[in-house]
Amino acid sequence: MAKKTPKKKYNFLNEIYEGVVNVAEVSRSGEVKIKRSELKEVLESAFLKGAKLAAGGERIRFPVIGAIVRREIKARKSGKVRSPFTGEMVDQKARPASKKPRWSFPKSLKEVFADKKNW
Repeated sequence: MAKKTPKKKYNFLNEIYEGVVNVAEVSRSGEVKIKRSELKEVLESAFLKGAKLAAGGERIRFPVIGAIVRREIKARKSGKVRSPFTGEMVDQKARPASKKPRWSFPKSLKEVFADKKNW
C-alpha cells in the first residue's frame, strides 16, 4: 500500500522568496536587480494564491498583517422584526447560506493601534 504524502502547508514567505529568486538577475558587477513590475507580480500572485487557499477552507497567515480564513454564514428565514431606531415592525428578507472571508489581526498590530502616542 502506497503512503500518502502529507499536504504541504502554504507559507507566504516561502512563496515570495521563491518568486523573487526566480525573477532576480545578477549583473556583471554582482548587483542583484529585480524589476518593479516583476516584484509586483510576485507579491500579487502570492496574495492571490493565499486567498484561493483560504477560500478552500485553509487558514492562511500573512506575517505582521494578519490571517484570513473562510467563515460560514448560516441561512436566515424571512419575517417581521422590530427596528431598533423607530420601534416599528419591518419586513426582513431571507438570506441564503454563504461563505465569506474573515480577517483577524495579530495582537502586536492591535497593540500598536491601541497605543495613543501612535495617533
